[in-house]
Amino acid sequence: MPWKNGGGETVEIAIDPPCADLDSFGWRISMATVGSDGPFSAFPGIERTLSILSGAGISLAVGNDDPVRLDTGSEPFTFPADMTAAAHLIDGPVTDFNVMTRRSDWRHTVRRVRMDAGTVLSTDQPSAAHTIVFCRSGVFEAGDGTTAASLTANATLWVECGADPWILRSAETGTVFVVEIEATGA
Repeated sequence: MPWKNGGGETVEIAIDPPCADLDSFGWRISMATVGSDGPFSAFPGIERTLSILSGAGISLAVGNDDPVRLDTGSEPFTFPADMTAAAHLIDGPVTDFNVMTRRSDWRHTVRRVRMDAGTVLSTDQPSAAHTIVFCRSGVFEAGDGTTAASLTANATLWVECGADPWILRSAETGTVFVVEIEATGA
């Protein structure tokens, strides 16, 4: 789908509520290809976390702060999506991973987790309202002890609060992004 400002295209991974548009979502997860320098779309009342999936990276200027360099090795970068933000490509196009939540209703965290073959990531009981695991690279087996599924590049696992404990086991070296989304209680 087109960006809100018309400057590019995005692939929506998940959105809540399911039929929301860019002005009415509570939270949204997406990937986008950034092919040229320019401004980011403004999203009033939204907190945004950006991670670089591929390419040399970007220099991101938010508000009056000094630009931040983001590349495939950078930690996810969180900033207010209602502030002026502009990207300068470091050396060609990038693909990014984008998580946005409406501050009045939701908050989120994003972790980039690199896992070697045989490594296990698990939870006793998911405590976030939504836990989304986005596989960037590698092959993983995900399950709750009774069901299992394979997770490969660009696949997503969505775990609801109150679900059975789950385990993610890496079959080979790879990277996942773990997104936890919680209600603000406001």
